[in-house]
Amino acid sequence: MLRLLSRHPSAILLAVQVLSILLYPFMENTTGGRTLFGVFGIAVASLAVWVANRSPVVKWISWTLAIPAIGFSVYANQAGHPELLPLAYLLEAFLYFYTAYALITYMLSDRHVTLDELFAVGATFTLLAWGFAFSSLVCQQWYPGSFTAAVNPGNPRTWVELLFFSFSILSGTGLGDILPITSQARALVMLEMFTGIMYIALVVSRLVGLAASKNESR
Repeated sequence: MLRLLSRHPSAILLAVQVLSILLYPFMENTTGGRTLFGVFGIAVASLAVWVANRSPVVKWISWTLAIPAIGFSVYANQAGHPELLPLAYLLEAFLYFYTAYALITYMLSDRHVTLDELFAVGATFTLLAWGFAFSSLVCQQWYPGSFTAAVNPGNPRTWVELLFFSFSILSGTGLGDILPITSQARALVMLEMFTGIMYIALVVSRLVGLAASKNESR
């Protein structure tokens, strides 16, 4: 397991994120399940940063974000202090964005495309989607009524709804029934649209070009 983790950390991270997508709908209505997957996701993201970039500064920043995020998430859910959840969500969003930045730096650090870097393309996309979903949760907490939907339009959006919304915006598909209706939510969505376009235009296209030139040289 340690050898596999050291060789393909991005593949493991991607697999965990995809597994979470399948399990979240069954767990989001239970406090223990939501806390467990939140803590597990943070741990895996932090480990991915450690493997992708062994710089002491990177590891220090990652754990500085991860430890309080885990603490606030567990305490808020188990001790019944929902007012602390926005802070936990904000720290988790920063951690996912920082991990995505570390993986992008890892992918662009050389001119060779490895198998793990191909897995990192998918893992980075899921990290960005998770980061914006957590950001949407914070926006919804700070500015009630930020998002509406065709089903129960007056209710706050659930985690799965906002994660689905984040994937649809980041991928550019626009598929979904959720809409941002406050200025703050619309600004956040515009940032996610820009991030999705730039990720595909700069990172994915560069890796595709390097892979194509490598095949031509053969």
